[in-house]
Amino acid sequence: MANLLYRLGRLAARRAWIVLVGWIVVLGLAGGAYAAFGGTLASSFSIPGTETERVSDELAAAMPDLAGATATVVFTTDGDAFTEAQESAIADLLDEVDAVDGVAATSNPFDTDAERDEQAQQLADAQAQIDAAQAQIDAGQQQLDAAIAQAQAAGAYDAAKAQFDAQQATIDEGQAALDAQAQQVADGQTLLDAASEIQTVSDDGTAAVGTIAFTEDQYSLSSDLKTQIAAMLDDAGIDGVQVTYSATIAESIDGLIGVGEIVGVIIAALVLVVMLRAFLPAVTPLITSLIGVGVGVAGAMAFSGVVDMASVTPVLGLMLGLAVGIDYALFILNRHRRQLLAGMAVPESIGLANGTSGNAVVFAGTTVIVALLALNVTGIPFLGVMGTVGAICVAIAVLVAITLTPALLGIMKLRVLGRRARTRIGHPDHAPYTPKPMRTGRAMLQAGIAVVALLVIAIPALSMRLGLPDGSSASTDSTQYKAYTTVAEKFGAGMNGTLLVVATFPEAVADDDQTSTEADIVTTLMAQDGVVAAAPVAVSDDGTIFAFQVVPAEGPSSESTEQLVYDLRGLSPLDGDVQLGVAGTTTANIDVSAKIADALPVYLVVVIGLSLLIMILVFRSILVPVIATAGYVLSLFAALGSVTAIYQWGWLSAIFGVHDPGPVLSFAPIIIMGVLFGLAMDYQLFLVSGMREAYAHGMKARSAVVAGLRNGRAVVTAAAIIMVSVFGGFVFSEMSMIRPLGFGMAIGVLFDAFVVRMVLTPALLHLFGNAAWWLPRWLDRILPDVDVEGAALERTHPLHVG
Repeated sequence: MANLLYRLGRLAARRAWIVLVGWIVVLGLAGGAYAAFGGTLASSFSIPGTETERVSDELAAAMPDLAGATATVVFTTDGDAFTEAQESAIADLLDEVDAVDGVAATSNPFDTDAERDEQAQQLADAQAQIDAAQAQIDAGQQQLDAAIAQAQAAGAYDAAKAQFDAQQATIDEGQAALDAQAQQVADGQTLLDAASEIQTVSDDGTAAVGTIAFTEDQYSLSSDLKTQIAAMLDDAGIDGVQVTYSATIAESIDGLIGVGEIVGVIIAALVLVVMLRAFLPAVTPLITSLIGVGVGVAGAMAFSGVVDMASVTPVLGLMLGLAVGIDYALFILNRHRRQLLAGMAVPESIGLANGTSGNAVVFAGTTVIVALLALNVTGIPFLGVMGTVGAICVAIAVLVAITLTPALLGIMKLRVLGRRARTRIGHPDHAPYTPKPMRTGRAMLQAGIAVVALLVIAIPALSMRLGLPDGSSASTDSTQYKAYTTVAEKFGAGMNGTLLVVATFPEAVADDDQTSTEADIVTTLMAQDGVVAAAPVAVSDDGTIFAFQVVPAEGPSSESTEQLVYDLRGLSPLDGDVQLGVAGTTTANIDVSAKIADALPVYLVVVIGLSLLIMILVFRSILVPVIATAGYVLSLFAALGSVTAIYQWGWLSAIFGVHDPGPVLSFAPIIIMGVLFGLAMDYQLFLVSGMREAYAHGMKARSAVVAGLRNGRAVVTAAAIIMVSVFGGFVFSEMSMIRPLGFGMAIGVLFDAFVVRMVLTPALLHLFGNAAWWLPRWLDRILPDVDVEGAALERTHPLHVG
C-alpha cells in the first residue's frame, strides 16, 4: 500500500491540474445528482419490530384515515378573546389548506369547540327528557299500585288481574326502554367528562389549536408539501392573530450551515495559519475538506429519494467530512514540510509523504469507516444509514487527501513553506535527537490525576436518560417551540404528547353496544395514574378495533409519560381477550430510545473488540492496545457524563443554549461512541507509532515515549483543536438535534486527545517501560506485518537533497 500511495502521490503532483479539475467535476456531478434525484428527509424515526409499529400497521389496515401524518397549528391573539372576524379568517385559512393536494383533512378548533358544547347540551336535554319520562312512569306506577290496592280491598282484583298485568307490562317496557336511554346518556356523559380536558379553544379564548391531517405518513411527506403549507400559514396575515405550527411542518435542514459552523471552520483556519505560518499551506486542508465534504454529502443526499434518510444524516456526514478532511490533509502536509526542511526534493517529498503519512491516513480512515459501518450491527435502520453515510464521507475525505492534497502540494512547490522556513532548508536543527525520559513520580501523578478527573466527569452518565427531542428543545424563536409552549401553557403539557390507544376485540361489537364499550374502556384508561383525559377517535367498519386519544399529565419526553405508556401496555389483555396497544409519535420515540439503549452495550463490545484487534495488529503489543482501549472508554464516558450534565441536568445551560433540559438525544451516545473510537485510534496511531518506531530503532523504552510524544504532539494538537472547533461549531446549530451530537464529539475529542493520548498514555507507557512492547512469540509469528507508517518505503527512499 505504501508503495502504491508513493506512486500515486508523485503522479498527482505531476498531473496536478488534471486532478484538481477532476475533483471539481465530481463535485459538480454530485451536486447535480442531488438536485435531480434527492428526496425527502424524515424528521421522525422508526424501527421495525417495535410495538408502536405493530399497532400502527394494524390501525392503518383497519382505518387508513388515521395512518397519515398530523400537524398542529396554533392560533394566538394579542391578549383578547378571538373575535368573530378572526374566527372566520382562521376557518378560511384552514379551508384553503384543506384544498391542497396531499392534505386529507383539517379541523377548525372553533367548530370542534362548538360541537363539544352542542353535545353537552344534547346530553343535558336528553337527561331532562329522561327525568320527565321517569316522573311519568313513576306516576303511572303509583296510579296502578293504587288501583290494584283499591281492587283488592273491594274483592274485584281477580276479575281485573289481566288488565292490571297488561298495564304493568306496559310500564315495565317503558321503564326498560328508559333505562336503556339513560344508560346511553350516562355513557355519553362518561365520555364527555373524560374528554373535558381535551380542548381546542383555551378557557380565556386567546388560543386555539387546529390540526392538519395528511394523506402520507411522516416518512413519505414531501418537503415541497411541507414548504407549501408552511408558506400558507406564514403568509396568513390575520389581524391580531399569530400563527405557529408543529415540527411536522417546520422540521427541515435549512439550518445545515449556520453561524456556529462557519465560526468553527474559521477557528480551524486560524489554527492552521498559526501552526504552518504561511497562507497557502493553511488553506490547502480547507480546500480539500470542503471539496470532499461537498462530494460526500451531496452524493449521499442524491440517494435520499430511494433510501429512508433522517434529516440529521447529512449533518453527521458534514461534521465528519469537514473534521477528518482537514486533519488528514494536515497529516500529509506536515510530513511533506518536515521532509522539505530536512532537504528532500519536492517531487520525492510529495511521494514519500503520501506513502508514509498517506498510508497512516488510509489506515486511520479505515478505522473510522469500520466503526461507523458497525452501526449496522445494531439492527436499527436509520442508525445504519447514518453510519453508512458518515463512512462514505470519511472514505471520500481519505481519497481526496491522498490525491488532491499531493496535487495541490505539486502546484505550490516550495511555497508550502513560509519565506523564513525556506531559508532554513537542510539546517541541522531538523536532525533527530534522544530526549530524557520523564520522571517516574511525575508519570504516576499524571496517570492518577487523568484517571480520577475523567471518572469524576463521567459520574452524570450514570443517570443518563435517552429520548428524542420534542418542540421544547427547538430554538426559542422557532415556530415549533412557540407552538409547543403555547399548547403547554394554555391546554396542558400532555396535549403535546397525546397517545393513541387501540383496543382490538376478538369478535365484532354490535353498533348498539359500541358507545357503552367505549365508555367502559375510557373508564379503565382514566383510572390509570398520569391520564388527564381520554376520548374515542374512531371504530373500524367491522366493529373489532376501537381507537382512543389519551392525554398524559406531562409532556412527551417526561418520565411519567414513558411510564404511562408501559402501564397502558401492561393492561393488555382487558377482560381476558381484548388486546390493548399504544401508538403515536410519543410512543414511537419511546420505543426508538429503548431499542437504542438495548443496542448500546452490544455496540460497545464490538467497538472495544475492534480496538484491541486493530491496536495489537498495528503496535504488536498487548499492553499498548489495552491502554489505548481503556483510555477510549474513559474519554467516552467522560464525554457522555458531560452531555448528560448539560443537556439533561441543565448545567451551564445559558452558555450552551439549553433552555429546556430533557433526556439526552437517544442516538447521540452510540454515534459519539463510534466516531470517538475512530478518532481515538487516529490519535493513538499518530502519537504511539512514533514511540514504537523510536523504540524499534534502539532507543530506550522510556526515552522513546518522550521522543514519540514530542515528534507527534504538535500535529496531533493542531488536528485535535481543529476537530474540536469543527464539532464545536455545531453545538450552536439551528437544528436542535445536532447540538448534543456536536458537543459530545467535541468534548470527547478534547478529553481523548489532550488527556488520554497526551497525558495518560505516555505516563502509563513510561511506567510499564519495556513491558509495554511485549508480545508473545507465537502471536508475533502469526500476525501480519502492518507497516502503517510506511517505514519500509522510507528505508528504500533515503533523503535526496533538492
